[in-house]
Amino acid sequence: MSDNNKTDNITRRSFIAKTATLAAFTIVPRHVLGGPGYLSPSDKLNIAVVGIGGKGASDTTSVSSENIVAFCDIDSKILNSSGISRKYPDAKRYQDYRIMFDKQKDIDAVMIATPDHTHAVISMESIRRGKHTYTQKPLTHTIHEAQTLAAAARKYDVATQMGNQGQADGLPRRLREMIWDDAIGPVREVHVWTDRPNRGLLGVYWPQGIARPTDTPVIKSGLDWDLFIGPAPMRPYNPAYHPFSWRGWWDFGTGALGDIGCHSLDPVFRALKLGYPISVQANSTLVNTETYPSGSMVTYEFPARGDMPEVTVKWYDGGLRPQRPAELPDGYPLGDNGTIYVGDKGKIFNHMLLPRTLAEQYVKPEKTIEASPGHYQEWINACKGGPKAGSNFDWAGPLTEVVLMGNVALRLDMREKLDKHKLLWDADKKQFSNVPEANKFLHKTYRDGWTL
Repeated sequence: MSDNNKTDNITRRSFIAKTATLAAFTIVPRHVLGGPGYLSPSDKLNIAVVGIGGKGASDTTSVSSENIVAFCDIDSKILNSSGISRKYPDAKRYQDYRIMFDKQKDIDAVMIATPDHTHAVISMESIRRGKHTYTQKPLTHTIHEAQTLAAAARKYDVATQMGNQGQADGLPRRLREMIWDDAIGPVREVHVWTDRPNRGLLGVYWPQGIARPTDTPVIKSGLDWDLFIGPAPMRPYNPAYHPFSWRGWWDFGTGALGDIGCHSLDPVFRALKLGYPISVQANSTLVNTETYPSGSMVTYEFPARGDMPEVTVKWYDGGLRPQRPAELPDGYPLGDNGTIYVGDKGKIFNHMLLPRTLAEQYVKPEKTIEASPGHYQEWINACKGGPKAGSNFDWAGPLTEVVLMGNVALRLDMREKLDKHKLLWDADKKQFSNVPEANKFLHKTYRDGWTL
């Protein structure tokens, strides 16, 4: 080895050592390098989960590739002893999401799986603090909340996703390609139905069409009832509301339509490129001011879109169903849940092309819609700078608005009005144009101490 080589090696070693020393003093946090909320794709998100007693548990499992750093639940027993909380013993625990946000500064993203009436206030707090936000369906409890959350997500530039997991599946993508390929011709009518809140001989998922309970039992140990009530009007504790039956109460849930509509109407909206409807009508069993009716039918009319004609979408719940398609083979069940697209040339029943003669002749188009990496992975990727998730709030907000328009039409106050009119929607003014009384249901008055 020559003296020059020795010198060269010593110089290189000295340079590397000096560089390493300098680097030790110049490392800066990731959020400084990339701006607020910046994450490298290789980083793991620090995720907090609000509401872990039900869907929140499976949501947590679905993002287990990331760091679960906090749990929040109004029920301390669930918070401290549920299976999902025991799986992450190092995650900090809170009963009040506001305290969690104030105290824990390492949170990158938040998942929200609380009762519907608290979705908006918790999601808004998360968004305003610059946290990426995943909120279970329906996105909100009111139409105004859905509009406001979507606008806030854009303003604060956070990654969002609503929990309608089926939007990421392959079958709805294939259905879109078939409809866009003119498989059944122009679609002019769609029927969508669910058995919720019923489940056949097994009883009900949750009761609807009932009155408020009059008994006032002692509040369940560990439950913060004030936090459960949140922005809703205060009422005495009763197990009729918590932990699951809140879905059927006007003050807390969004009924069968709100629970399932954001799932089963999503493919319809994407395939038919729907926006806001022209009108909404509803019929139901007896309804009161406490709970949703036990069964209902809601009819939406949508305007023409490009080369797609006007279309009517009919929703059925509580065991109500459309007429059986004449083209369906004898003995084939209609089922408790399903969708029928009615076109000029044929029908699609739950992805089955009808009539059979059409199905035998039709050649499916090549796949053109990119596959999803998975509903939860979409959101994780978006949080780390990837493309927007498929049900981000710019999509989920308007979808939720339309779903909740049906609930406005189901209100007791609307029953007599809709005997004489159908509700007309003004998309520019974002209100009903012909029945002003319906607009009071676009939002609600929050209890003192709660704001959006």
